[in-house]
Amino acid sequence: MMQAQLAPGRASSAAPLLAVRDVSVVFGGIIALNGVSFDMKQGQILGLIGPNGAGKTTLFNCLSRLYQPSNGDILMEGVSILKRPAYRIAEIGIGRTFQNVALFPNMSVLDNVRVGTHARTNGDIISDSLRLPRSTQVEAALNAKVAEILGYLDLTAVAHAPVSGLPFGTQKRVELARALAADPKILLLDEPAGGLNHEEVYVLGDLIRRIRDDRGITVLLVEHHMGLVMSIADHVVALNFGRKLAEGTPAQVQSDPDVIKAYLGSKDQ
Repeated sequence: MMQAQLAPGRASSAAPLLAVRDVSVVFGGIIALNGVSFDMKQGQILGLIGPNGAGKTTLFNCLSRLYQPSNGDILMEGVSILKRPAYRIAEIGIGRTFQNVALFPNMSVLDNVRVGTHARTNGDIISDSLRLPRSTQVEAALNAKVAEILGYLDLTAVAHAPVSGLPFGTQKRVELARALAADPKILLLDEPAGGLNHEEVYVLGDLIRRIRDDRGITVLLVEHHMGLVMSIADHVVALNFGRKLAEGTPAQVQSDPDVIKAYLGSKDQ
């Protein structure tokens, strides 16, 4: 079994890989996000925290282009992503998992993971149908890639099993494998510890750090499990009522009076 090593890692000091600039989202008369800004550096694990309704998932949906901000911009490597449709967001290196596992339940683990490779594959229907050399070479490379990812996430033994019959924790690893198959530069993890037991959470923490360290993937996670966030994140951004409440190292954010008040309430409440 993978051993948990949860001391925070080191992030690059280079220019931001991702820059969120004054992002606001308004649904009717409801302000879901209000002028949120922060930077994310290459190689960083950034934790996005906040009470229910703070705007975390709304921001995630902006990053993955499911929502269009009412104001502001989101830049990846200095280029705005806001004109790119959601179905093309994986092409620029943004991958995502969901709070509620979004897999094809009747397909095998292997086939679910193969779906993720299509974001980086330029298919040629003629070559594919005629089994031309280039097509068979691409197919072999994809098969090798999927096999490596399945092995990396301890999924080889269930590769041909339908996803619907697997435990929830295993399904979460399948979804993570599918995201890795798209070769993301940034991996967005939405409540990855949700539904996991205590031991599984700490194994997950070790896995997230290994993905960053082994594969060079920058990670942004929304998570309610504060023990997980504070033990693996290099940087933490706290939201409340759609605004940025605090940001800094895990220790700085944990001790911030406004963050403590948002989670625990004031003495007058």
